[in-house]
Amino acid sequence: MIVRFSLRTLASRAVILLVLCFLGQPTNAQERVTFSTDVTFYGDNTEFFNPFRDGETLFGAAATMAVNMDLNEKVSVHAGIFANHRFGSENFAEQWRPVIRIELHSDHQRLIFGTLDTVERQYGSGPDRTGPHGLLPPIQKETIAFSRPYEAGLQWKLNTPRLSQDFWLNWQRLNTAKQRERFDAGINGRLPLSAAVPMAIAYQFHVVHEGGQLFDSGPVRDSWAAGPGFIVEPRVQFFDRVMLESYALFAGDVPDRAHPDDSQHGHGIFTRFSGEKNGWRGHLIIWGACDWIKTEGDENYGALRQDGTNFRATRHYGEIGLTKIFHPAAGVELEGSARIHRIEKDYNYSYRILTRVDVDFIVWTP
Repeated sequence: MIVRFSLRTLASRAVILLVLCFLGQPTNAQERVTFSTDVTFYGDNTEFFNPFRDGETLFGAAATMAVNMDLNEKVSVHAGIFANHRFGSENFAEQWRPVIRIELHSDHQRLIFGTLDTVERQYGSGPDRTGPHGLLPPIQKETIAFSRPYEAGLQWKLNTPRLSQDFWLNWQRLNTAKQRERFDAGINGRLPLSAAVPMAIAYQFHVVHEGGQLFDSGPVRDSWAAGPGFIVEPRVQFFDRVMLESYALFAGDVPDRAHPDDSQHGHGIFTRFSGEKNGWRGHLIIWGACDWIKTEGDENYGALRQDGTNFRATRHYGEIGLTKIFHPAAGVELEGSARIHRIEKDYNYSYRILTRVDVDFIVWTP
């Protein structure tokens, strides 16, 4: 099965629908100008010695400084600069980009056109949820939040009593004579079922596409993963929060649309237990999969060795971790975590320190 995506049709219909949702009623003027700083300090060390993924140290800071102009109660414009600096580098920044976005918002939803919001963790804390949009690690590796923290395109975030969802389209690369264009798009959502015993149907989808019609500079590629899940949060007396999540996931990898016989499809079961108490969080992940290949996914979950050969059809992975959250000052969050990973017969470990500083200053009000 080959899945084809029409970016023009998807984007145009989504923009028209969302703009109509936000601009259905007139609003009164409510102008305000705010200067915001959002800095993430990250120190991530993975001691991996296995056939699938090498250990790596990511140590640096990603900062956004922007002026936010509220044109009225539903429309705001943001302009500024983003920089990601790796400590020890001779460069001022490994990546720097303009922050340019217009945001349409109401009480329960936000439509962003331009620089995306990849900092807010809508579904909780923990190193296994640190990815740019909180996707499961086999779908998108968490450390992308540090190696590629800047994203731009289109985003629609919902947070209502009946539905919470993050939809985005991130344009990564232009189509030139030397390279194909590249973008990724996805959905991460939850649909609550019960208030007495909190339960929800969850769903995730993510695709990485390389293509473009202007220049024929390499194969047209697709890599996608999707699946439904079930979440239950039983009330356990000792804990502040207990959560059990289980997902049935499916993936497809098409390295070249011109050669469909080279495509590969896989499936897996992802289960996660977590408990929280007084700022502490412990979690356990159990993963079993067959022929799982996903671009941008955590290689520890995949079927490919580092040299590109198949390990075997069936893969197993397990992880146990402990996290502590601190709030030493207003607008400051400090997270420390440590994990033990079981990758087939190998036992590896990792640890992380993550600090976020989010401070706003009102520059002008009417």
